[in-house]
Amino acid sequence: MDMIEALTRLHKDMPRQGPGDDGFSRAILARLPDLARRNRIADLGCGTGVAGLLLAQELGHKVLCVDSAPAFVEALNERARDAGLADQIIGLCADMGALDPARYQFDLIWSEGAAYNLGFENALRAWRPLMAEGGIAVVSEMSWFSDAPPAEATRYWQAAYPQMGSAAQNIARAKAQGFDLLFSERLPAIAWWQNYYTPLTGQLARFDSEPAPAMQDAIAETRQEIALFERYSDHFGYVFYVLQAA
Repeated sequence: MDMIEALTRLHKDMPRQGPGDDGFSRAILARLPDLARRNRIADLGCGTGVAGLLLAQELGHKVLCVDSAPAFVEALNERARDAGLADQIIGLCADMGALDPARYQFDLIWSEGAAYNLGFENALRAWRPLMAEGGIAVVSEMSWFSDAPPAEATRYWQAAYPQMGSAAQNIARAKAQGFDLLFSERLPAIAWWQNYYTPLTGQLARFDSEPAPAMQDAIAETRQEIALFERYSDHFGYVFYVLQAA
């Protein structure tokens, strides 16, 4: 077992593979311009599909849900069947950074907590050719809220995600990749606890006795991340950047 497999096992049965909130997502959807015409939709880095299922329910169109983890795509398809949305959800096990723009053009790309796998600017560079004219990308990204975050938080994120930037830096990165900012919203800290960290803590307890070193490393790193967020959530968190192809 390697670290990726360990993290997949920890997260596969979770309702979410990262922080988020359905009500928050619906509020963002309600603010998107020309929503009725956005019928070519992708959820990139979909995990087990919480965002993709919501998009299918709210917009009534097919949603291409892309993830590189076969276990997540399998769980997505099962959830879609259980929700009566199997005809609207298209699960694709693939690299979200290598989709062919000759085949795929989207009016709406949605990506929660996944762009960091490519790096925010690299993700936008890969996705810009996939945008139809006037297409919108809703991308959540870990961001600094403070110009002088605590040293402990800085050390952790410099090791875990050195590309992490402030909102101003991320907006500039988006502009450089051919997007204009429509608006941005911080994900409230309560969404981290209610919908992600609290159920994840239960998952960690389930796997505590798993002897594989990779699993123990994954558990230790996850507990460190939770403790860090508990102390310093005023200084960092997810920002949802709502971008339009320029």
